[in-house]
Amino acid sequence: MIRTAPVTATLCLALALAGCQRLGYGGSRPAALPATPTPPVSSQPLEPLDPVQQGQAGAPLDGTMPDGSGTQVAGGAPLSTTAPAGAREIGRSDMLGGWSLASGSDNCKLFMTLTTWSGGYRANSRGCTSPAMQKISAWDLQGKQVILKDDTGATVAQLYATSAESFNGRASTGAPISVYR
Repeated sequence: MIRTAPVTATLCLALALAGCQRLGYGGSRPAALPATPTPPVSSQPLEPLDPVQQGQAGAPLDGTMPDGSGTQVAGGAPLSTTAPAGAREIGRSDMLGGWSLASGSDNCKLFMTLTTWSGGYRANSRGCTSPAMQKISAWDLQGKQVILKDDTGATVAQLYATSAESFNGRASTGAPISVYR
């Protein structure tokens, strides 16, 4: 056993030195890779968007009915566009990130970004059982009102801020809906 101690110590030292060379602490270093050429970047000012952009079937992407009578919903009936008393002012950045969504038997997650998409900004839901809540694809802010939309631009729900972290309203099915953190 006395003879195995020097052999073990020598092996450990050899392995440690091999590891140092592999990590670049000794010996030669590998050659650096050449830089990848990239094309020059150019910039131009963007043209302003047409305020009345047309969506599918000629409906404006802002969600209003062609006759201006409210907000288009999946069932075709307009929802109310008047803010309830006590509705709070909100900004787009107030809506960003993950939220909990509760409507009927649904308790799921809602995620909102500022990535532009037809009808507003990108949104998606996770874990919802209701077909209407599963189809949330976009959101838009119109005054004090937050409108959740599906991929066709039809309104899924209308919400108003009751606090900085809570929004309440109605789904297009008529069911109450709450979005909160």
